[in-house]
Amino acid sequence: MNANPVALKEWASAIQTLTEGRMIMLMRKGGIEEETRRFELKSPSFYLYPTYEHQRAELLKEPYRPLVGQTLEAGGADPAVISLNAYAEVAADLEVRDLNQLERLYPYHIWSEGLASERLRWKAKEPLHVLLLRVYVPEAPAIIQVLPEYSGCRSWIELESPPEAGNLHPVLGDEEFRIRKEEIISALGH
Repeated sequence: MNANPVALKEWASAIQTLTEGRMIMLMRKGGIEEETRRFELKSPSFYLYPTYEHQRAELLKEPYRPLVGQTLEAGGADPAVISLNAYAEVAADLEVRDLNQLERLYPYHIWSEGLASERLRWKAKEPLHVLLLRVYVPEAPAIIQVLPEYSGCRSWIELESPPEAGNLHPVLGDEEFRIRKEEIISALGH
């Protein structure tokens, strides 16, 4: 697989859940510093770049709250480098515009009900993007330098020195991924 040098910034706790196969979706509205002030899918495939500064245990459902401390402990030791341990392909980019649709997604993500609804209400005219991701993991994580241009509240970054993709392995098998994807699409009524 040829890896794209683009990365989507996401909470380390969410990335861990994706790489463990416990979740296949992310919800996005866009960062404060987005050029267009809304989320746009910049690439159909990308690295997942872990972030730590905004994740807080109380923003996750109870069973997932320990992930915040675990990911901080694992990834926060050296702020000059970051470990890329996930690559994703977008299987679907669905739009959610109302609370009823959002409530149907509750079983499929790690975020608290309050955080999910807050994301929907923020920039209320814009839809909440639900990205269904086929996630791959490398044999060994790539360690890259954290550059100043990677900081800030935005969704996408261009990796200056993208790592070699090497052998990437899907987290979920084809059939299991297909079943989960169809279950979420069906829950939304798409």
